[in-house]
This record gives sequence, structure tokens and C-alpha cells, in this order.
Amino acid sequence: MIRGIDHLNIVVADMARSLNFYTQILGFKKTQEVHLEGAWIERIVGLSGVKAHAVFIVSPGGEPRIELLHYEMPGGVALAENSCANTLGLRHFALRVDDIEEMTGTLRAAGVSVFSEPVRVPAGLVKFANGSKTLVYFLDPDGVMVELAEYR
Repeated sequence: MIRGIDHLNIVVADMARSLNFYTQILGFKKTQEVHLEGAWIERIVGLSGVKAHAVFIVSPGGEPRIELLHYEMPGGVALAENSCANTLGLRHFALRVDDIEEMTGTLRAAGVSVFSEPVRVPAGLVKFANGSKTLVYFLDPDGVMVELAEYR
């Protein structure tokens, strides 16, 4: 039986930059930090010579955790297609916020690439128990798509 989502993983190019983004701009809290290497992690991820640095963060509202993971070895590549909404596979995760206008302003002030102004989902399209839903997409420092969602 599935009990829930344990964590989401984001592979990052620069741990300090990503940790600053998620903690200082978005307000996440660092909970754990570990360095990974050896046969056990190589078997899990299917790569040889793994040396990696993982930091777990959690939003002020709680779970699930996000694992920021930087591979020192072997290095990976960034694919521009992964920052497009229609690329197959896991494409974004959503963060629930109380004030989407304020958070969008905070992102823009920090130089974050925001796709648009917040957009309200048309009434009647999807029924939300909490009323209406407003959304905006942005990219994290590594081009990972993130959604802000506000319910009113």
C-alpha cells in the first residue's frame, strides 16, 4: 500500500545557488544534509563512480520533502526541453501559496523567470472545494518548472 509521497528529487548544478533559491526566496527550511558515495548508491542510481551532495528541504507548510541533489561525479547535462510544459515526463510540481501576487512579485524582484502574470482558472472548468484557483509557472535556477497555486 502506498502511504504517500516521501520526497521529490531535483538534480542541481550548483548546490549553494539552489539552496539559496529554495530557502531564501521561497522560504523552505533545510532539514538534512548528506554526502553520498559508494557501491550502495551506485547500485540504486545505476551510475558508476558516484559522489554526490544531497540536501533535504521542506516548505513552511510541511511535507513532502524536496531532495536537492548535486552530482560531483559523474556530471550530468541540462536539457532545454525539460523546461517546456509539453515535454513528456515529470514536468512540474506545485506550491500552494496564500498570496500569489505577492509571491510572483518576490520572484520577479529576485530575477526569476516567471511565465506570466497569475492566471485564474476559468470558473466551471474544474470544481475546487475551496472556490477558485489562480496559477503561475516559473523556473528554478536549473530550469525546473514550478507552479504557484492560490485557492480562494
